[in-house]
Amino acid sequence: MRGMVVAILVAVLCGLAAVQPMKFRDRFVWIFGWGLGQDEDGAQIVSVLETAAKHGYNGAVLSAGLDSLCKRDEAYFRRLEEVKRTCERLGLELIPSVFSIGYGGGILVHNRNLAEGLPVKDALFVVKGNEAVHVPDQPVQIVNGGFEDFEGNRLKGFAFHDQPGEVSFVDNQVKRSGNSSVRFENFTANPYGHGRIMQEISVKPFRCYRMSVWVKTENLQPQGCFRLLVLGGDRDLAPRTFNVPATSDWRKVVMIFNSQKHERVRVYAGVWGARTGKFWLDDWTIEELGPLNVLRRPGTPIVVKSEDGSIVYEEGKDYATIVDPNFHLWTNFDRPAPTIKILPGSRIKDGQKLRVSWYHPMLIYESQVTVCMGEPEVYEIFEHEAKLLWERLRYRKVLLNMDEVRMGGTCKACEGKNMAQLLGECITRQVRALRRHNPKAEIYIWSDMLDPNHNARPNYYLVDGDFTGSWNFVPKDLIIAVWGGAPREKSLRFFVERGFRVLIACYYDAPNLDEVKGWLELAKTVSRPPSRAPRPGQVLGFMYTTWERKYELLGDFGKLVWGGW
Repeated sequence: MRGMVVAILVAVLCGLAAVQPMKFRDRFVWIFGWGLGQDEDGAQIVSVLETAAKHGYNGAVLSAGLDSLCKRDEAYFRRLEEVKRTCERLGLELIPSVFSIGYGGGILVHNRNLAEGLPVKDALFVVKGNEAVHVPDQPVQIVNGGFEDFEGNRLKGFAFHDQPGEVSFVDNQVKRSGNSSVRFENFTANPYGHGRIMQEISVKPFRCYRMSVWVKTENLQPQGCFRLLVLGGDRDLAPRTFNVPATSDWRKVVMIFNSQKHERVRVYAGVWGARTGKFWLDDWTIEELGPLNVLRRPGTPIVVKSEDGSIVYEEGKDYATIVDPNFHLWTNFDRPAPTIKILPGSRIKDGQKLRVSWYHPMLIYESQVTVCMGEPEVYEIFEHEAKLLWERLRYRKVLLNMDEVRMGGTCKACEGKNMAQLLGECITRQVRALRRHNPKAEIYIWSDMLDPNHNARPNYYLVDGDFTGSWNFVPKDLIIAVWGGAPREKSLRFFVERGFRVLIACYYDAPNLDEVKGWLELAKTVSRPPSRAPRPGQVLGFMYTTWERKYELLGDFGKLVWGGW
């Protein structure tokens, strides 16, 4: 009888244990999308923090421009102090998120010339009086870019346009100029929702080009499906997206790209994955550019030489300092590039031809500009900002925003370097800067650039080099924030098996928490989470991670993952 009672008690206890939430040391919420630029930002953050505290969270990871504190005004610091006091009142640890290279705004607000640069090599200039003007070596154009030459619904000069007469149509009624445009609609007739047009064109290697097209839309869905695309071999030379409204009159869409090593590229305009609506294209053009947004730093030198290369001319003596007075990293690409001013007494003469080399940045998607990891000034900024961060927040934990580093290895400061090692050295120096003020600080980092199953690989965006092996060059006590929507089993196991402690950063704005359940089950199989003293190779906890400020499921997330109270 006694044995039966014991067996029943054991069964009951085991059943209770099976349904008990797992115990996690780290129970964080990601605070993103508010820059503390207005009082409403602080109030909205406080509301999220109060909800988090009610559901068992113990940390708030704040991304709000905290790596450019020397540029902030008193109103910003007043709002930051409000957030800090709220965290203290609620028992939440305030964890700053800083030091992005891939999204370099925090660095670039200090010096915009620290953007990674792509090279332009030996572009032709012709001297006319007291200035040298850029002249293309060879003409470049979109053949039939006005869509005036056609037979039925088939446009001449293009390698293809999707399903003429079914998806793509010549339109003689709606046009911006000339007699016709090309219209795309009926996207469900294409198995992928494509509506594109493509042409292959000849270019000069390592030159900067501007491409533009006029677009008109009518109920086009989904948002963001329109793109311009430039392919060199199998590489996307200009990963861009454009915020073209669903319904809009004619508007000009402009982008720049660097041809890199290619002599021929394929240029596309159109939609990928469209569902409804229609759009029109007209007046598609391309042109080689002079030194638009020319970068000026030690790692991006300018060289001006004679056409045969025998004479290298001196800036400040033969020609004036070359700068772009309208330099802007994110907008304003549709303008003339600066000319080169010839100084009195110069060795450069009227009518002479010159070969000029320089570097320019690239915008990726709509807002991403990468910083050069090889330029020493970048690390001076990290040191300076780490000191200010410590003075303001007395941090014990910090998250490094070292994700999606989509350029590198292309300017003089970093070309030819082992990109995996350079990335690891950059991260290591960030850690040292932070621990200079708090040697016991725990440093977290986004996982993707250290993960061979994610972005630690070759052929990554516009990077000239290979990030494989980057995980071998970083401090082993980093805590890896493994991220994604759907569970990434290979990624999680990769870090745990190498002894790294892990924070799972999941959710990503889905309508429910089904994918979070998958992460939770995966965490159970990978390692047993610690209750107090974390050991290497363990899952420390979870972070509710939203990129669209969707905090409606914040409480349900806490209840699911740790039984939030």
